[in-house]
Amino acid sequence: MASSASLQDDVASNPLLQDFEFPPFDVVQPNHVRPGIRALLKNLESDLEELERNLEPSWPKLVEPLEKIMDRLSVVWGIVNHLKSVKDSSELRSAIEDTQPEKVKFQLRLGQSKPIYNAFKAIRESPEWETLSEARKRIVESQIKEAILNGVSLEDDKREHFNRIEQELEKLSQKFDENVLDATKRFEKLITDKKEIEGLPATALGLAAQNAVSRGHENATAENGPWVITLDAPSYIAVMQHARNRSLREEVYRSYISLASSGDLDNTEIIEQILKLRLEKAKLLNYDNYAEVSLATKMATVDKAEELLEKLRRASWDAAVQDIEDLKKFSKSQGASEGDNLTHWDINFWSERLRESKYDINEEELRPFFSLPKVIDALFNLAKTLFGIEIESADGLAPVWNDDVRFFRVKDSSGSPIAYFYFDPYSRPSEKRQGAWMDEVFARSRVLSRNGTSTRLPVAHMVCNQTPPVGNKPSLMTFLEVETVFHEFGHALQHMLTKQDEGLVAGTRGIEWDAVELPSQFMENWCYHRETLMGIAKHFETGESLPEEVYLKLVAARTFRAGSLSLRQIRFASVDLELHTKYVPEGQESIYDVDRRVSERTQVIPPLPEDRFLCGFSHIFAGGYAAGYYSYKWAEVLSADAFSAFEDAGLDNNKAVQETGHKFRETILALGGGKAPLEVFVQFRGREPTPDALLRHNGLLSVAASA
Repeated sequence: MASSASLQDDVASNPLLQDFEFPPFDVVQPNHVRPGIRALLKNLESDLEELERNLEPSWPKLVEPLEKIMDRLSVVWGIVNHLKSVKDSSELRSAIEDTQPEKVKFQLRLGQSKPIYNAFKAIRESPEWETLSEARKRIVESQIKEAILNGVSLEDDKREHFNRIEQELEKLSQKFDENVLDATKRFEKLITDKKEIEGLPATALGLAAQNAVSRGHENATAENGPWVITLDAPSYIAVMQHARNRSLREEVYRSYISLASSGDLDNTEIIEQILKLRLEKAKLLNYDNYAEVSLATKMATVDKAEELLEKLRRASWDAAVQDIEDLKKFSKSQGASEGDNLTHWDINFWSERLRESKYDINEEELRPFFSLPKVIDALFNLAKTLFGIEIESADGLAPVWNDDVRFFRVKDSSGSPIAYFYFDPYSRPSEKRQGAWMDEVFARSRVLSRNGTSTRLPVAHMVCNQTPPVGNKPSLMTFLEVETVFHEFGHALQHMLTKQDEGLVAGTRGIEWDAVELPSQFMENWCYHRETLMGIAKHFETGESLPEEVYLKLVAARTFRAGSLSLRQIRFASVDLELHTKYVPEGQESIYDVDRRVSERTQVIPPLPEDRFLCGFSHIFAGGYAAGYYSYKWAEVLSADAFSAFEDAGLDNNKAVQETGHKFRETILALGGGKAPLEVFVQFRGREPTPDALLRHNGLLSVAASA
């Protein structure tokens, strides 16, 4: 008796199951996960049974209770999954591994509910259909389509097979991600001789010494070492761009492209399995390949995506070939012995030197002008100008998972709170996964409002992996890190400034995946806007502004190697589509053969024979971008075209910028998934999108015209 009572007490006091205003990130421990998730699933199971018993094809009797079930699962599982991304541990991993199959099983049970599916179909066929708002119609249509893609119409044995595939895919993705994190963590290069790391800038040396201290070399200093190089982005990029020691660059590069591709962390077999199961799943659903399944819920079709990639590839190729020629010529002029046979670990190094000489810009010398506090202030000022919102610190209002995490409140022009967000800026290689992302904590929702309010307010988290503060200096950022913060903030704005009250299509929910990068890439354009950039770029010690000629050089350097950078994204997008349309698992070609074939058209210098970058390609094997990586380019067309509306209005005309910003807020940021993205775009821009603005921003327009 006692043990069952204490079990109930444990569940009752489990932080995951409390009715919280903000998630209790500070107190959730791995030992809360198993009992918490199991108790939650049990409750949701009985809510679902009750919903199916009392079902009527009406909004209050179908959609509202369904939203509550879906939301509860996404909030609680979201907390656990978020902690795994920012505070990974073996205990948390194993708790997630144990409960994940049960969570997937419940999701499948929900997604394949015949009564719910039939009720949505009944709404669509009812006389009331015509009276529904556009957002409600989109919810009904998308629930019907999702149910079919979830296997609702499969016969029993086929459905069981489908469910086994889903379970296995979830497990494989999780394992893929863990292998990448562990392989990244496993590589460390200890350097004791300063000559070996000549060229590394002060920030990188500071970080390398900090890495050494955290690995037990407690007396390590930036000045005298020892230094530890890792494959974490700030460390890896610094070596590739600045280390004069060519053999160090080679070693680090080779380790990077072979990440998670050998020994106990080898992802090759996992990728094979994932592709095989995705194809099986597609066939069960009567599609020819997995890309068709993926694009069934996106703006593009496979043909349209391939057509755009090919158009951009043609516009980028000659420019990329010229980029390599310029590097060879320049490196030879500098007396580099490798000038005639530049290879992968030379490209970034010599690009940086060429950029410095051509535009007289040194990324590292710019860092003191981009301190995180200044960048955040300028970003918030821009948001105020464009969208009429105020953002203020609300640290202490919500619990956080690490002392470096900030919490902010967003208010509208009348001073009322409309949203909140967390910001976790720095890299923590031992526990935090790579990259940068925005995710929802809560979505805006009328049905889930609390304490007598009319709607629950949206809450987001923004996570980056930039260089942490070293000593008593703030985090000093590269220009790329500045762009990354603007990018993630764009995602957060679409989540937070939504005016959509239907929770299932509020914020970024229900927006076709290939349109979801529009606001994020749109925000990056402002990093080149004079007033915005000059508002950020103040020296952290002296307060002096970035010199005007440096600003002009930054703008000029924007198109530097645009062809090469464009091709890189096109390689990723093309290999992704190729693997999900034409690849035959266990056939004549290996995944690496496919990558090499795609690379012939998308890389001027062919990849090394041992290049295994696919083993670290988390976007498509452990993230949501499977057969969807093209979305970055698709949305870049939309975002560049959207920004050109501000250019047309006049970027120096404050009134015009504010009016255009207001229109952008009321359409692209406000409407959420409640309206088709193409219609939203047309409502903002007055016409359908064209790739011209993107090619113009990249300096590739004339090339495209001649192609």
